[in-house]
Amino acid sequence: MPGHQVSLQIDGSEVTRWHFGADYPRPFFFPFNGPSGVSLTRMGHPGAPNHDHHRSVWLAHYKVEGVDFWSDETEARVRQKSWFAYNDGDEEGIMASSLGWFDKDGSEILDQDLVAAIRPGDRGEYFLELQITFRPGSGRNEVMLEQTNFGFLAVRLAKSLSGHFGGGLISNSEGLVGEKAIFGKRSRWMDYSGHVAAWPNSNGKGNFRGQRGWVPEGVTYFDHPTNPRYPTHWHVREDGWMGAAFGLADPFQITSEYPLRLRYLLHAHQGKYDAEKARAIAKQFSQRPGFSIRTSKRSHRQFEVSRENASQK
Repeated sequence: MPGHQVSLQIDGSEVTRWHFGADYPRPFFFPFNGPSGVSLTRMGHPGAPNHDHHRSVWLAHYKVEGVDFWSDETEARVRQKSWFAYNDGDEEGIMASSLGWFDKDGSEILDQDLVAAIRPGDRGEYFLELQITFRPGSGRNEVMLEQTNFGFLAVRLAKSLSGHFGGGLISNSEGLVGEKAIFGKRSRWMDYSGHVAAWPNSNGKGNFRGQRGWVPEGVTYFDHPTNPRYPTHWHVREDGWMGAAFGLADPFQITSEYPLRLRYLLHAHQGKYDAEKARAIAKQFSQRPGFSIRTSKRSHRQFEVSRENASQK
């Protein structure tokens, strides 16, 4: 799309959009629409302007080789270098891109591959699956990810979904509820659910099966069993955000020989949090192959992206 954006759609309706232009310090997904068509995420904190770096669904890290890639106070930048491939399909749509994490002098600290896939679910629900691969940047053999609560994949929920501002509820895979019980704990998945306002469109039909008013929706965020440190620690807040805190307990070193690959799944769902449904989705996600990016042998295509088979793992 114009303006350095990619629209990810199911049956012609946009469910999320990837923004990778230089107007912002790092790329992000916004909106992240629920089944009602209303975004389940927002840009920034609803009450604190010093959290404007919270842009919907985004990838960042507080300290990489001593460089802040988290806040808006830093001169470091994450930039999309190029895209690899876009695949349309009946089961899923896939986008694959190459990104670089650059310090203030323009030196590349991290090289990142991103694969994003949208998959339709029941009753207008859908899934955003992300595979993130990190390698040392150009001219580097190793990179240290320092210990921090902040990084990598974070989600800033809509105001009405947050516990503090809207009465929403945080729940995890271990049956714990609320920030005090969950913060810093390990779990296989996290859910943030509440209500969003679904108002009729100009045609009077509405954007939630003709209903008008507050409807229950939420986001379930899954860690993948192949990720290092699974099940992950979580950084969650009643003010409306959640993130898999990969480096909460310890630093992590990435080398040219051993890159870091992380896989996550976001489920935009109707209704309240359903633990049994989440358990079934987690099992399906655990059994689904990851992605492979490779040079294409087909005409008019430079690269291919597809699910791995056994020989590619």
